[in-house]
Amino acid sequence: MAKKKASRQKKAETRVDFTPMVDMMMLLITFFMLCTSLSKPQSMQLTMPSNDKNVAEQDRGATKASQTITLYLAGNDAVYHVDGIPEYDNPACLKKTTWGADGLRDVLINHKTEEGYTPVKNIKASKALLDAERAKDKSMTDSVYNARLSKIKNGELETGKVPVLTIIIKAMDTASYKNLVDALDEMQICAIGKYVIDQVNDDDMRLLNAAGIK
Repeated sequence: MAKKKASRQKKAETRVDFTPMVDMMMLLITFFMLCTSLSKPQSMQLTMPSNDKNVAEQDRGATKASQTITLYLAGNDAVYHVDGIPEYDNPACLKKTTWGADGLRDVLINHKTEEGYTPVKNIKASKALLDAERAKDKSMTDSVYNARLSKIKNGELETGKVPVLTIIIKAMDTASYKNLVDALDEMQICAIGKYVIDQVNDDDMRLLNAAGIK
C-alpha cells in the first residue's frame, strides 16, 4: 500500500504595500510647507560714529552731558559706566556695575537728566503699553507698530516730548564678543533709541589705566 504524502500547509505571505503611505507623506509635507510661516530675519539697527572730518567736534558731542551715558566693556565680564562725558583726569568718574536687571539695566532705567526726567523709565513704560495694545489688536501691522515704536524711542510720548538718552558703548580689546552682544541686548530691552559703538581712544585708555582697569 502506497504511503500518503504528508500534506504541506501552504503559508500565506504577508506583504504591506507602502505606496499609499508615500503619497500621504508627500501630502503632509506639502501641507506643512504651505501653512507654516517662516521666521522673519531680525536685524539690529546700529548707529556708528561719524568719520566725516568736515563735522565739527562740538557738533559730534551735541548731546547734553546729563542725557549721555558712556559704557566701558572690560575684561573678565566687567562693565563700567560714566554718567555724562568722561572726566579723563578723574578716575573716580568710572562706576562699576554688573550685567542684568540689577546692574546695567537698573542704571539705564533710573538715570535722571538735569531736568529730573527718567527718560528710559518713561519710554519703557510707553513701549509696554504699545506691546499690550498690539497683543489685543491682532490687525496692527508690523509697519504701524514699528512706526509708533520709533516715535516712542525718540521721546515722542502721548504725554508730551521727553528727552532721550544717548549711550556710547566702548569695548576694550580684553572684552569678549558676548559682552558687546549683551550691551546691545540691553539697548533693545530698555528701548534705547540713540546708541553708538565707538572706539577706545587714547584719553579713554589713560582714564582706564589710571583706574587700574584692564
